[in-house]
Amino acid sequence: MAAALRSPPASATFRDPYELERLAEELVSREQGKEDPTLHDFPLYIPLAHHNPHLTAEEFNVEEFLLSRSYTSLSDLRKELRDYLADLKEELVQLINDDYEAFISLSTDLQGEGTRLTRIKAPLSILKEHIMRSKKELLLIQDAIQDKLKKRTKLREEKALLHLLLKISDAVTRLETLLLITAPGTAQTELQLPSQYTTGEDARDDKLPNNRAKHLGRVASEYTQLLYHAEKARNENCKYVDEMQWRIDRIQSTLSSDLDHLFATTLNALSDRKKESPASDVEKTRWIADITECLRSYDALHLWRDAEDVIRREVVRGFVKKTIHPSALIAPHSPIMPHTPFHTIPDMSLLSSTLPPRTPYTPFTAFSLKQPDPTYSTSSSSPYAHILSNEDDPLARLYNQILRFIERDLCRIMKIAEKVSVDPTSTARVDKPARSPPVSASHDAVDPSADGFQIMANVIWEEIGRAIMDELGGIVFATGRPNEFRKNYELSQAFIRSLEYLSPSLRAVEAMRAHPLYAGFERRWQLPVYFQLRWKEIVGKLEDSLGSRKLDTLHIKGKNSYATSQAMAVWIAITGCWSSEVFIPELANKFWRLTLQILSRYRTWISDCSVELQLGITSTGFDDKSTPPRIPSNFSTEPASADLLSAEDRTLRYCTAIVLDIQALENNVLTLWREEVSIMLPETQFSGDRTQSEDALRHAFSQLTSIISPLSHEIVNVLARRCCEGLLPMRSIPTQFRAMSNKRPPTEPSYFVTSILRPLRTYFGIGSTEAVGSALKVDFLASFATQVFDSVVEQYTSFVTVMKKSEESLRRLKKGKKSGFSLFGAAGGRDDDGDEERIRIQMVFDVLAFGQDAASLGIELSKHKSFQNLQEIVQSADSVDPS
Repeated sequence: MAAALRSPPASATFRDPYELERLAEELVSREQGKEDPTLHDFPLYIPLAHHNPHLTAEEFNVEEFLLSRSYTSLSDLRKELRDYLADLKEELVQLINDDYEAFISLSTDLQGEGTRLTRIKAPLSILKEHIMRSKKELLLIQDAIQDKLKKRTKLREEKALLHLLLKISDAVTRLETLLLITAPGTAQTELQLPSQYTTGEDARDDKLPNNRAKHLGRVASEYTQLLYHAEKARNENCKYVDEMQWRIDRIQSTLSSDLDHLFATTLNALSDRKKESPASDVEKTRWIADITECLRSYDALHLWRDAEDVIRREVVRGFVKKTIHPSALIAPHSPIMPHTPFHTIPDMSLLSSTLPPRTPYTPFTAFSLKQPDPTYSTSSSSPYAHILSNEDDPLARLYNQILRFIERDLCRIMKIAEKVSVDPTSTARVDKPARSPPVSASHDAVDPSADGFQIMANVIWEEIGRAIMDELGGIVFATGRPNEFRKNYELSQAFIRSLEYLSPSLRAVEAMRAHPLYAGFERRWQLPVYFQLRWKEIVGKLEDSLGSRKLDTLHIKGKNSYATSQAMAVWIAITGCWSSEVFIPELANKFWRLTLQILSRYRTWISDCSVELQLGITSTGFDDKSTPPRIPSNFSTEPASADLLSAEDRTLRYCTAIVLDIQALENNVLTLWREEVSIMLPETQFSGDRTQSEDALRHAFSQLTSIISPLSHEIVNVLARRCCEGLLPMRSIPTQFRAMSNKRPPTEPSYFVTSILRPLRTYFGIGSTEAVGSALKVDFLASFATQVFDSVVEQYTSFVTVMKKSEESLRRLKKGKKSGFSLFGAAGGRDDDGDEERIRIQMVFDVLAFGQDAASLGIELSKHKSFQNLQEIVQSADSVDPS
């Protein structure tokens, strides 16, 4: 049925409007039993019953129910629903009827139950009264037990407190016995230290016990426990502790005194270098063990400052007073060394233009050194030893002596103190401290009053730094002598870095930098004053050289050499800023700014000199510097005068020298930047980005190199004018050929052709040994030759055009004759035809020779349309308009 209802295709309907073929196929398939059974399936009918999925769903969906009954009309569906409702009512009545008998029997069974419930309820009140009475008795018993427990707890606490007081009493008595303190109530006799605490040779007797430090360590440990118990009892408001406090204080005082005495005795024994017989290794080992125990005891008692005071008093202070005093730097002066070019600038007229020798600045870094100088110490590995090993300098000898003392007598003590310190951060070791950061960055790193030993900061640096500032401040910090000041600053900074290298940990280095005396020591170096002195020295010598606007030329010996003494002075000033005799790392930003100012000042000087020469150059730039060089339209047809030639020679020398100096200065300064300055600038310069520094330098040179283009135009203009002057003899070619008696055709170019580009060759020294522009030949020969050639070709074309017009005018003036052959026209008279033909041939020879001469200079003639146009003009027999 479904297949029968399907509509046939449009094409089939068009061929078989009655669908006979389809009906025949269906009949055959039905007879053969091959008909698809699914084509005749009827919709599944689900009756309305309790097991209907739509009626048993948790939520009745009307749309799904109606869609499942889509084959049923609404009237039939209403009938089915009413029938189903009737069935439900009938089943409900049946259920009620089935349970009605049991419901009636339930009411009958409950008769008389009320009396029984009343009888059962009567004893409940009595039972409740008994329960409440038992509860009260249990609460009374519970309260009694709780009171007893509280009394027991209080007794236990009082017993524990009593035991604690007994411990305190026993500990105080035991500590007084261990420290030989007179017990209260006995006769007050003078206290005597035990024999193990006596000084002198008796303390070193082998018969005495060797556990003095361990004994005090034990006392310190028990004293720590005593303090803990006393604090615990004090929290309980125990008056007994207050009564015992004076004995505890006496124990502390005695223990501290004995510990200080033993520590001082051991330090003196270990650092005593004047004994007749040297100590054995066993004694040294015992002394180191005693020092370790003493420092451990100090650390346990939190008496770090007391230990530092003992070290200061017994070891450091005596050495400082004996070593650092006003006459400590009295020593013969070192031999006078030759000054660098920065300090003494000789007569610039005699100075060679080659780069002067200079000593570059070497930063304080441990990575630039191979090995320490053995003169510092045989056991030292400080990377700054080579700076302080200059025995010719009194301050270096003083610093070297201090470092040897610290390394010999204090380094081992600092390492032991760092090892026994309870601070876990003390284990952070520093092996090779690099270049220190700015002082301001480390002031708040470590509190000088923090816990733990700070021997380097509170003992060594405080004593040595204060002694240097108080005793030697007038000599070391003398800013008025910049050379000595810089040397003292370099030595002092190397000394501080060596102290940091000798520090046992990074924490010790940070503590030293955070010490107030460190900040005061750094402030004593008046670096701004030093920079002002150096600024006056550098700028003063530079201004003396740039004060004259007359060029002092030098002999150029090679590439990147200077042609004028002014450029040499600029280079010396720049290198002076970064030389080892002047540069200080903390002033790197100021020297960098001065370097850029020197370049700007040099550009201003070039502009001022150019104004005097009337080159169109101002302090802010060049007039129309993008305009290519051209020969003026009013070019003189007469040879140049002597004054003009002198002025042009002066212009050539000036422009050439300035271009050479700018190129050499750019190459040399950029090389100096890559090799030295970029390394010496601090990382914080220009927000930590050194690329910006290089960009600033290149911007300064872009302002300077912008002068090269207009100066090159001035040079090309002079050379082009002189080359065009070589074209003047060609005006006599027509007269020469008409006056010749021998009317043979020309066979070679004119004599003046080879001299047209001779000024260009002479300027670059082509064919000669030395010339004004010899040093520019590699960089500017091709450019200058091309520009000069274009100008000459343009002038050449102009002269040929003028000759053509002259010939045409001459032809019109001839009376009674037809227009004959001219240089650019048709045939005329016989004589005129021959003369003009010979003139044209001569012009062709001249242009060809001129082109070959230009090609020998590297000019590609095929790329110059103006020259090709000139060739067409002179080779054509017709009148050609060159425009």
